[in-house]
Amino acid sequence: MSIWEKLAAAVANVSLGATMGPRFGGEEAYDSPIKRDWPVEDALPFTVGVIMLGAKMAKADGVVTKDEVRAFKKAFKVSNAEMREAAHVFNLAKQDKTGYETCAEQLVTVFKGDRKMLEYVLEGLFHIAKADEVLHPQEEKFLGQVAKHLGFTDAEFACMKARHTVAHERNPYEVLGVKPSVSDEELKSQYRRLTAQNQPHDFVARGLPKEFVLIATAKLAAIQEAYEAIAGKRNLS
Repeated sequence: MSIWEKLAAAVANVSLGATMGPRFGGEEAYDSPIKRDWPVEDALPFTVGVIMLGAKMAKADGVVTKDEVRAFKKAFKVSNAEMREAAHVFNLAKQDKTGYETCAEQLVTVFKGDRKMLEYVLEGLFHIAKADEVLHPQEEKFLGQVAKHLGFTDAEFACMKARHTVAHERNPYEVLGVKPSVSDEELKSQYRRLTAQNQPHDFVARGLPKEFVLIATAKLAAIQEAYEAIAGKRNLS
């Protein structure tokens, strides 16, 4: 059974927001920081979080249309068959009255102690927002607000935003989270740290949906491109 079939079954008789509660790994399931033996159950609240916040982001600049669903399909390369289930859940998310603040707070509770999971959620939202190759001002504002509720600083949000800017307009230093005055050794150290922390296999190891591995892959590619751009100008080997 795919993640979309599981999710459709999970929300058949309950509100979509409820799937992020104790039933699917909420506060009761995490009375201590998450350990490295990632439960497959993380896939449901993660997917619900991205879909719910994605639907609310779509409302940020007006009425949600079928284009938003197509953007989701394009962003995560979901098949036509799987998209039927995903669209159903997306439509439920559009109708859900829960505020984005509550959704974000629920995710913080569900993934207590794991900023990487919360970062993946935010990266997923960026992935949807840029599916039409444009990050609209209202979408950027919404993402900034969600980032604050997820516990990210303005500097951390700036790095994420830089990674999702059109490639030829990116500031490579912002992508890597360093200043132009950074030394060559510090630059290399930061690059090695970022690449080690953002390997796609880590995403898979957490049991997260295969469709969303694109998040990790795109992030790593942006980091590599940024480093290569700087290294080329500095003639680093």
